[in-house]
Amino acid sequence: MNFDRLAAHYDWMETLFAGGLMQRGRTTFLPRTRHCRRALLVGEGTGKFLTELLRANPQIQITCLEHSRGMIEQMRWRLSAKKLDRDRVEFQQMDALHWSPPPEKFDLVVTNFFLDCFHAEELQRLVPLLARATTTEAIWLLTDFREPERGWQRWLARILLTPLYAFFKVTTSLSASRLTPPDGFLAGAGFNLVERRLVSFGFVHADLWQRKIS
Repeated sequence: MNFDRLAAHYDWMETLFAGGLMQRGRTTFLPRTRHCRRALLVGEGTGKFLTELLRANPQIQITCLEHSRGMIEQMRWRLSAKKLDRDRVEFQQMDALHWSPPPEKFDLVVTNFFLDCFHAEELQRLVPLLARATTTEAIWLLTDFREPERGWQRWLARILLTPLYAFFKVTTSLSASRLTPPDGFLAGAGFNLVERRLVSFGFVHADLWQRKIS
């Protein structure tokens, strides 16, 4: 999976498809990050959450794990355009599935519109891999698309998501062809769901997970 072909166009495509919906989801739990000091952002894309996190938390140090060189260039451009401190951000260009995590380094993990790019077998590898890099009191923020449980909302979500997955499979070699809820993988990796907020008739969910206290 590589978003290089879409990096320069991703922002206007997001606006056309969803307006401000995705950014509202990304920033839902931003106030809960004020006491975090070391953050891991995975699949951050063009840096819309990154810039808001830097503004909200002047002490945080951030590692961005991103496979696409084009997306990293977009993030660097955004930081410069908004005159934010680039010294607080480390970019690592690599496939997250092949990352070697430092043990217990990060007290914040953020995966916005990222886990929904993987099928179940990949999530079974990826989520525990990222969890190994977290501290004992870490929080994990994620925002993803979802299919509501029933009714017209569920059918509308399927109508929207089916061509969306087909498009990204062609343009980015996305491995997933449908949504796989990540809840079981996060729980298995030692996290509890603290709060979930639904956006746009349940089409998007923003989650706050926290490391279990043993």
